[in-house]
Amino acid sequence: MVDSVSVKSPYFEGFFKGLRPDTRLTVSEWADQKRILPAKATKEAGRWRTSRTPYLKEIMDCLSPSSPVEQVVFMKGAQVGGTECGNNWLGYVIDHTPGPMMYVLPTLDMAKRTSKQRIAPMIDEMPDLREKVKDPRSRDSGNTLLTKEFPNGVLIFTGANSAAGLRSMPARFLFMDEVDAYDDDVDGEGSPINLAIKRTATFSRNRKILMVSTPNIAETSKIEAAYESSDKRRYLVPCNSCGHYQPIVWAQIIFDNHDPATTRFECVQCGHKHYEKDKPKLLTNGHWQAETEKSNKVAGFHLSSLYSPNGWYSWQNAVEDFLAAKSNPVQFKDWTNTVLGETWTEQGETVEHSLLYHRREHYPAEVPWWVEILTVGCDVQDDRFEFEVTGWGSGEESWSIDYVRLYGDLSRQGIWDALADMLHKTYTRQDGTKINVAQVCIDSGGHYTDEVYAFCRKQGADWAIPVKGSSQAGKPIATFPKTKNKKGIYLTLVGTDTAKELVYQRYRVLEPGQGYCHWPIKDCFDEDYFKQATAEEKIKKYRLGVPYFTWDAKNRRNEALDCRVYSLAAIRILQQHRGINLELLAKGRPAPEDTPDPELEETSNKPKTLRRSSRSSYLQR
Repeated sequence: MVDSVSVKSPYFEGFFKGLRPDTRLTVSEWADQKRILPAKATKEAGRWRTSRTPYLKEIMDCLSPSSPVEQVVFMKGAQVGGTECGNNWLGYVIDHTPGPMMYVLPTLDMAKRTSKQRIAPMIDEMPDLREKVKDPRSRDSGNTLLTKEFPNGVLIFTGANSAAGLRSMPARFLFMDEVDAYDDDVDGEGSPINLAIKRTATFSRNRKILMVSTPNIAETSKIEAAYESSDKRRYLVPCNSCGHYQPIVWAQIIFDNHDPATTRFECVQCGHKHYEKDKPKLLTNGHWQAETEKSNKVAGFHLSSLYSPNGWYSWQNAVEDFLAAKSNPVQFKDWTNTVLGETWTEQGETVEHSLLYHRREHYPAEVPWWVEILTVGCDVQDDRFEFEVTGWGSGEESWSIDYVRLYGDLSRQGIWDALADMLHKTYTRQDGTKINVAQVCIDSGGHYTDEVYAFCRKQGADWAIPVKGSSQAGKPIATFPKTKNKKGIYLTLVGTDTAKELVYQRYRVLEPGQGYCHWPIKDCFDEDYFKQATAEEKIKKYRLGVPYFTWDAKNRRNEALDCRVYSLAAIRILQQHRGINLELLAKGRPAPEDTPDPELEETSNKPKTLRRSSRSSYLQR
């Protein structure tokens, strides 16, 4: 009989439990219970523990349905777990709050790699996700490289460079990663960020948007602009001595006598010294504090690599990288962006040509020993060609070898044949071996385009590459196509703004090594050449009230700068699309042998004095 069964029996308890709705977890709770980090994609495989990176808890929980926050902005340094934080949310959506989700990366190729190398292993490692996203090998699985279907939802991967991908579907959940690498405009349809956010309009009442990125250039940084429009939260940690809460900032990272081993974090109030072993306690007891009242609409978080947990990136690592980068503007910009998680402010808008002119050197040979590859950047004018032959070594250290102006009637074949002969010239390296030009990039954007195409086909479409400049900010230096176009050539877009940014940064590198630029004492490298090489200025303009930077020659001749940009594009094509590795080439060649020093040789029968070739032997400051 029913009344003989107690209502407290396990049968009734199980029945009533079954009637209760499922517990709604936050993203951090779900991650702690279910997330498994795959060995294929992470260096710390196994169960996820939010306690390892406690600063991520509030960020993840703002992405939970229980939080009123609509948009989360995360401006960060490297090695703090930002992308994995987003991947936790992605897994949470698939398993716990299904709906249409879009994952946007800077390019479509990056989206494909992320899907294959990070998300697919994550799904395979977790039973709860694996049973919801079908095996891609099964028929009609809905699981492809760019699409992952699951019950009541779908995940779409796309690139910020694909307007079609950004228009593909409405999305309730939007994850935009590395947004500072997005183009400013995609296919003439405007900002990819705005295009993506428009896809969430249908779900305006319950949408969630996550923007994550390391920042880049001040005033044009997309993540910094979004962070400045948020409530701007910073993670404060308590001093182990006086309890004062403060952010971990570079100014409080102290080291003695350029010795990274002495690195510590000192309290701004009492001066107490904290060492790497103290970091777990600092992070565990920390909390986020907003500059203004916490927002229910846009929550912004800023975190540098100085918060990276033990075993990932230490304060000593940060000091070591700082000491290595501080005298090199290119490296120091990267350190500022990726370690401090801060934007880079340009110190100078141009470079004085005389500073470079007086840096010319006596080369020990036509091609110095350290040159591994020769490239040519060629500019096409109405009445002439101008081209620079550039030698490249480890770390893209460069040696200008020659600069040529070839005048003639470009509508006649003879001048093109003469150009071909010059480009196929053989040069002599310091050890007596011969070296030829490995890659040519020739301007096809304004003058004699059809003739340039015909020239490249005749010389070898994979050796002579026609290029077309694009002044769009953030554009890659060389966007090399996978196949020839209908004209039978590999027309390559060159991000001229990006290239000029790098060229000018390298002009400011003062010591030989990575990125340093060398020029020989030759008639072709006269003052006019250096005036052209530094002709453009970086100036700030405004578009619809939004600041942006552009390069302007102000009616000055700039052919030498264009040639250097095209030569830079050529070495990038060789490295990124042809598989050339300058560092491996440099390691593979033996050190220079002892050679007679003609200045010390005498006509007597005494033994010749030998001098070992070195950079310092020919640098003339």
